[in-house]
Amino acid sequence: MVKLLWLAIINIEDKRARERAVKRHNGDEHAFAPARLVEGQRAAGWREALNELAEAYPGRIR
Repeated sequence: MVKLLWLAIINIEDKRARERAVKRHNGDEHAFAPARLVEGQRAAGWREALNELAEAYPGRIR
């Protein structure tokens, strides 16, 4: 389960990096803000995200 969550996080971060690259290319002044992936930070909506992962990958999450 931890690996599945880690892969989901990596996928999201890659998507955000691509979006920032497009903004940077278009000259957006806010595109140069540093990434904010903070360990131990509280996250809202994790139960809903876990349910979506359980639906996407049936039988892998208990």
